[in-house]
Amino acid sequence: MAAIDCGTNSIRLLVADLPEPAAGPQAPLTDLSRRMEIVRLGQGVDRTGRLAPEAIERTRAALAGYATEIEKLGAEQVRMCATSASRDASNADEFRDMVRRTLGVAPEVVTGDEEARLSFTGAVRGLPADAAEPYLVVDIGGGSTEFVVGTRTGGVEAAVSMDIGCVRMTERHLAGDPPTAEQVAAARADISAVVDRALAAVPGRDAATLVGLAGSVTTVVAIAQDLPGYDPERIHHARVSYDQVAQVTTDLLAKTSEQRLTIPVMHPGRADVIGAGALVLQVIMERAGMSSVVASEHDILDGIAWSLA
Repeated sequence: MAAIDCGTNSIRLLVADLPEPAAGPQAPLTDLSRRMEIVRLGQGVDRTGRLAPEAIERTRAALAGYATEIEKLGAEQVRMCATSASRDASNADEFRDMVRRTLGVAPEVVTGDEEARLSFTGAVRGLPADAAEPYLVVDIGGGSTEFVVGTRTGGVEAAVSMDIGCVRMTERHLAGDPPTAEQVAAARADISAVVDRALAAVPGRDAATLVGLAGSVTTVVAIAQDLPGYDPERIHHARVSYDQVAQVTTDLLAKTSEQRLTIPVMHPGRADVIGAGALVLQVIMERAGMSSVVASEHDILDGIAWSLA
C-alpha cells in the first residue's frame, strides 16, 4: 500500500506492507519506502487565498517521483490526503486536476477532523509503555495544528483543527530575519488565543502525555538532543522537557535563517519557518500545563496507510 500526505509545507510518501495478523494489534507496518520533499504548497495562501502556480509545479515534480516509486514497489492501493493549504485555496480544483494527471488517483481533501483522527491513529500505535493515557496528540503542520485527545484502546475522544502552523505564523507575524521582539510577541499572542480555544474544545489539560508530531516537533527534539545529524531512530519516542523546548525556541527565534541552516539536523526547507513551529509547540505546552513532550516520527502518513488495511 502507498500513502501520501500533502501538507502546507511538505509532501511525504510511505510505501509499506501490513503486519501479519499473528503479530498482534500493535505490530508496526513494514516500511518499504519513506520519502519527504519540502514543496511549500501553502506559499502565500494565508494572504492570497490561492495556491501559487510555482507551488503547484513544485508539488507536481515531487509527486511524479513518488508515482515512479509506487509503481516500482508494486503498491496495490494508493491513498493521497491533502490538508490545510488545499482546503483553504480558491483554486483547489487546479491542484486536484494536477494530482489526477500525475498520480492517477484523485487526492482527498480531508477535513480538519479527519486529519486529526488519522494523525492520532498513526501516532499512538507502538507508543512506549511509560507513555501514560490519555494522550494529547498535536500535529503541528505548515498551515494548521491538530489537537486530538484519546486512548490507545478507546480511540479518539475529541479532536479539533486550528489555523496555526509554522508557515502561516511565519508569513503572518515573523517577517524579520531574525524576527523582532515585537513580532515574536504578536505571534505568541495569536498562537496563545488559538491554543486556548482548542483546549476549550478538547480536554487536553486532562491528558497525561503530550505526543508531538511532524517536522517542527521532531526538529526541535533533535536540536534538544544535540544530535550530529537528523536520526529518526533517536528522535522517535524521545521525551524532552518544557525547559529544553523553551531554550531551543528562544535560540531559534534569535537566529537568522542562514544561521539556522548551520544546525546539523536542520532541513534546508524548514530553516525559515522552524522558529514559528517551535513557538507553537512551546505555547501548547504552556497552555496545556505539560512538563514534557514525546516526539513521534509516525503520524498522519502512517494513519493514512493504516486506513487502507
